[in-house]
Amino acid sequence: MAHRQRTRRTAVERETVDFGVAELLQDPDRPRAWTLLIDGTPQSHVDLDDPGHLEFEYVRRLGHVVDLAAPPGRPLRVLHLGGGALTLARYVAATRPRSGQQVVEIDAALVDLVRRRLPLERTSRIRVRTGDARQVLSRAPEEAFDLLVADVFAAGRTPAHLTSVEFVTAAARALRPDGLYAANVADGAPLAFARGQVATVLAVFPYACLIAEPAVLRGRRFGNVVLVGARRELPIAVLTRLTASDPFSARVVHGEELTRFAAGAAPVTDADAQASPEPPPDLFGPRT
Repeated sequence: MAHRQRTRRTAVERETVDFGVAELLQDPDRPRAWTLLIDGTPQSHVDLDDPGHLEFEYVRRLGHVVDLAAPPGRPLRVLHLGGGALTLARYVAATRPRSGQQVVEIDAALVDLVRRRLPLERTSRIRVRTGDARQVLSRAPEEAFDLLVADVFAAGRTPAHLTSVEFVTAAARALRPDGLYAANVADGAPLAFARGQVATVLAVFPYACLIAEPAVLRGRRFGNVVLVGARRELPIAVLTRLTASDPFSARVVHGEELTRFAAGAAPVTDADAQASPEPPPDLFGPRT
């Protein structure tokens, strides 16, 4: 969630799902592209003709992480916590054929809607499971995945139990030694939540970086921060070039600068975890 979107969209379907009202809005510039909203909050954009197209800024940044997780074209084992319309899973399937992917989505009715209206390619090898992200993660085998993406929102907020050291430790356990952890975090001034999440990731992974627009980092705008953690050095130079060339360019913060960003923030534990801040009511503009 939390991104800018074009305004020329027309609602084509509304359906009550388990955790709200889902809307599918057709993209006027792409004949088979759709935006999924839940209770008015944009969740996903999918182009059925071009799954390699990533519309939302933060999803483009997660796409860069996918691109750098392994040499080009090499299949990956990926665990997606949070499903939406399966945008990133479709991207992995398109850019890395034969990848084995598991998507965890708590809203069974939403999964059914996406399968009916935005069907997957039969060769995609994407398996969708319904359930709580942390519960499913706790049962994942050790060192099973090359990439784990945490992108779970409920009413526009990341649930508290997916923000702690215990949660990130469980994610690290499920990753292979050279695997990557990537999390989508939404925050605004004074960025206390984002700083706590950086401290949390650094408590588990020896290498980390964040990717965000300068306006978000300065607290001038509520928006998305993508956090990446690993047990190996990250390809910072390449990631910096990729994010700088995006339509909405972003900065990559790492090393001592990342340590300074998180200065004074303590790692979050299950005992003190809180959901991410609620987005401003006017963030996504007027309802359709």
